[in-house]
This record gives sequence, structure tokens and C-alpha cells, in this order.
Amino acid sequence: MDNWDEIRTAYQVARLGTVSGAADVLGVHHATVIRHIDSLETKLALKLFQRHARGYTATEAGQDLMRVAQATDDQFGQLEGRMKGRGEDVSGELVVTSLGGFAPLLAPVLAEFQAAHPDLMVRFLTGDRVFRLEYGEAHVAIRAGVGEEQPDNVVQSLAKLPSAMFASDAYIARWGTPKDEADLANHRFVGHDNEESRAPFYQWLKQYVPRENVTFRSTSDRGIAAAIRSGAGLGFLPKWAAENEAGLHQVLPPRPEWDVPVRLVTHVDLHRTTKVQTFLSFLKEHAQGWQTQ
Repeated sequence: MDNWDEIRTAYQVARLGTVSGAADVLGVHHATVIRHIDSLETKLALKLFQRHARGYTATEAGQDLMRVAQATDDQFGQLEGRMKGRGEDVSGELVVTSLGGFAPLLAPVLAEFQAAHPDLMVRFLTGDRVFRLEYGEAHVAIRAGVGEEQPDNVVQSLAKLPSAMFASDAYIARWGTPKDEADLANHRFVGHDNEESRAPFYQWLKQYVPRENVTFRSTSDRGIAAAIRSGAGLGFLPKWAAENEAGLHQVLPPRPEWDVPVRLVTHVDLHRTTKVQTFLSFLKEHAQGWQTQ
């Protein structure tokens, strides 16, 4: 078991189920993949895969090997991510992750930061998945709310983003606008499909509006925003994103209890590197204006 290349190849075949898939991921010819598998099976005197018309299925021994190889591959990835962040200048790769909804705020900041540091390559990864900083998947995470973090993560407050209740022209034309807060019970709303969503405005909505009034529900922030703009109901949008948008009208102004806290998260091993500290300072300076937008 002294050849990591062969073990890594077997891991990718077990993970993907085909020789061609493993070859694409590894950047090698499919004949190399087959040669690695044959060599490893010969050394171990075990069958790691059952070959069939649809591809390769790991045997019990192959599954054992896959678990060990996956852990090792994760450790190599963690090491690589940390080493990439240890430079004494702002160059190489900077990986920043956030929810997709923050892209209009963050992309201009990242573009300006990159322009100031031409040797830097920026990767901006968005999505609902929580990227694992401890495995080097990102240098900086921008996260909403007050969630739990790994003990080795450094957490800092970045901003509190105001939210307000909005209605579109289409909704107002059909249903009108609430006369006052008590009249909200007579209106339709767009909200999260999870009634226990921790977003502060949804907690408020749960307290003051019957759940049956939330007639359009989604698990996607973008889906919720699109539904509000389409007239499906009243709903909450970030003040910075919706206040000056044609066709949208503020029904209730921002309230402190609706503010969305945004936090910066970094791993302790990378937190004090030059690249990360330079970017954090740059981002904090720009974020000061977000709360008043």
C-alpha cells in the first residue's frame, strides 16, 4: 500500500462508479485508471470491484478502502487549503463563500479587492451547503444568522442588514395594502416553507400572522423574492435590495427586530495570514455602508 496514486484512483472509481468518470476527475487516460486498479488488486490479492456493463461496483473490500481513502483525501485537501493561505502577500487563491442572496453585495467588493491585488485569483462560492473551513474548503465564510460554529472557527460580526415588508404593484392592484398592522391578518403572504425558520422577520411573522395566511411558501430565498415581486403576497426583502426597485412598495418600514445579523467566519489556522487579514479589513470597511443602504 505504498502507492497513493493507485489508492486515490480506486477511491474515485468507487465514488463515481465508472473508469471514464475517474479518469476525468484525475486528469489521466482511462487506461491508466484500469492499470492502477489491476495493480492494486494484484498487490492486495483481493477483488476491489465487480465489473459490469454499467461500470464498477465496489466490493466489501473496495468499500473499506474507499472509507480510508476518503479520509486521507480530505486530510490532503485540508493541508492544501491551509498551505495556500499561508503566503506573506496577497496572491494565489482566495476562496470566499456565502449565501447566493449576498452576491449583489459581495461581488463588487471582491472585484474591487482583486483589482487592487492583480496576482490574486478569487473564487466566490455560493449555495446553501456549509463549506468546511476546517478542511480548507474556503478561506472566509460570510454567514447569516446566529448559527453554531466549529470550536476552531473565529467568528466576527460584520453587519446587521435591515429588512422591510414589501408588496408589488400586482399584489396591490388585486388585494390593496394593509391599513395598519392589525389589518395584516386580512392579507396574503410569501414566506419560508419551514415554519421554524430562524430568520428574525419570519419569527415575527409567525407571532403576528396566522400560518394559513402564508399562501406561498418556498425553501429558496430567491424563490421567495421572485414570488413577492410577482404579486403572490406581502413579504420581507432586504432594504438594500428592494427599496428603490420599481414596482415594489414598502408596506412596513424596517424594525430592529427584523435585522439580519451577518457574521464573518474564518478558521484559526488561516485567520491571521496576510491574505485573509487584508481581505477582512477591506470587507469590513465596505460593509459599514450596508446597514444604511
